[in-house]
Amino acid sequence: NLAYVIYTSGSTGQPKGVAMPHGPLVNLLDWQLERSPVTGPVLQFSSIFFDISFQEMFTAWLSGSSLVLVSDEQRRDPEQLVDLIARERVRRLHCPPAVLAQIALALSRSRRELALAEVAPAGEQLQITAEIREMAAVGDGLVVDNQYGPTEAHVISAGRLTGDPTGWPEFPSIGTPIANTRIYLLDGYLQPVPSGAAGEIHVAGDCLARGYVGRPDLTADRFLPDPFATEPGQRLYRTGDLARWRPDGTLEFLGRTDRQIKIRGYRIEPGEIEAALLRHPDVAEALVVADRNPAGDDRLVAYAVPTAQRLPSGSALRAFLRGALPEYMVPSHVVELAAVPLTATGKVDRRALPAPADVDDVVERVPGRTDEERTLAAIWAEALGVPAVGIHEDFFELGGHSLLAARVAGRVRDALRVEMPLRTVFENRTVADLAAALTGRSADAADGRPEELLWHGLAPVARGERWAPSFGQRRLWFLDQLQPGMIAYNLPLAYRIRGPLVVSALAAALTTIADR
Repeated sequence: NLAYVIYTSGSTGQPKGVAMPHGPLVNLLDWQLERSPVTGPVLQFSSIFFDISFQEMFTAWLSGSSLVLVSDEQRRDPEQLVDLIARERVRRLHCPPAVLAQIALALSRSRRELALAEVAPAGEQLQITAEIREMAAVGDGLVVDNQYGPTEAHVISAGRLTGDPTGWPEFPSIGTPIANTRIYLLDGYLQPVPSGAAGEIHVAGDCLARGYVGRPDLTADRFLPDPFATEPGQRLYRTGDLARWRPDGTLEFLGRTDRQIKIRGYRIEPGEIEAALLRHPDVAEALVVADRNPAGDDRLVAYAVPTAQRLPSGSALRAFLRGALPEYMVPSHVVELAAVPLTATGKVDRRALPAPADVDDVVERVPGRTDEERTLAAIWAEALGVPAVGIHEDFFELGGHSLLAARVAGRVRDALRVEMPLRTVFENRTVADLAAALTGRSADAADGRPEELLWHGLAPVARGERWAPSFGQRRLWFLDQLQPGMIAYNLPLAYRIRGPLVVSALAAALTTIADR
């Protein structure tokens, strides 16, 4: 029989009702009670609109424990939440990882003594922060049972962290499947991926919901016939999450298939940037999202919560990230938050994040002093899609990148009629520096030599002299001596051909190229 219907938008933003019967819930409770020996007060952090609330209530009652209720105000305030956990001697806590991070941060400030014996984070990827390690090391030690599962199957796997927290990995595994549950990592053809390779998590067994209420199309799309079933009629749910099997047989969660960010051709995992930002001693929480600047270009924006009163400047944090990440993964803005905004269910509320332009740190804006500086500042502002640029602001910290730098170089050539190589923008990152470099070049060119030759570091060579080949030319000559006639180097050319398409002729042409 149906136990409940919970509406969730997941990653799509479109609400859908998940119909969960009694069977999967009884299976979960039996597994949980056998797994956890902890008894005593259980905090009911989750509202009734979140499926974890069922796990909180019934595991407490079935183990003879009591529930500690939380008001909306306490749920939103980590300081009040820590006071409640301490006062009521709470022994077990279920909550999303973002809430656990906030509780641990509040605890590090208040230094309250807790009776917590077990924490079961679920709902998002768990990251072990310095404050969580500190929290787990107090008293008799704290067990962290990292649980994972979609709403369509509740909890499907878990991995326990015990012992010395200093040895816990920063991103713990999500463990192994719970009782009567099978997990497969499959590719786009529903074929198992090798151990260590990334695949989409598919789950089967006694844990599955019926499907989506009134949505047979969506149910058929997500709940598939199980190709590995030993009995007819069994189903497989595809989660949209990525993972890989570790050598020890546990699952490593890799994030959502739809949370990957692609910017300027680079595919980026936000979690990798968040992990690098959290290594800064002044950052307690971090979140990285993709945003679009006024010019229409995609950019990375980082949100950070300080461990103390204030964060370092955005420039300082970006400089810190450049020591660990390639330039294309360094966020254009770093926004300070008092706390990461959460939804009513305790997950990160990305729609509540403030716009980066409103709060990011800005160098004091100094207007152009010369015609060259004013012209360059206008070119930068147009390329970056901002109202104005000061002469001491860093082009790349304003959101610039290599493609925009190329655009700037082209506009500078047209506006100032000077040939400027792209590297000049990278070497002179402010308007003031670039204007000085251009002025210096122009002064050097006053001896009558062609300015564009001087800019490129070239000088005329008399005909008949022996010309030295470039490094690239020497490399190609060497490879041709090594493998004469090698065709590894090709020049891509694009042609637009108009007229009726003869498919057979196109197929023959492509076949000829493939054969060649």
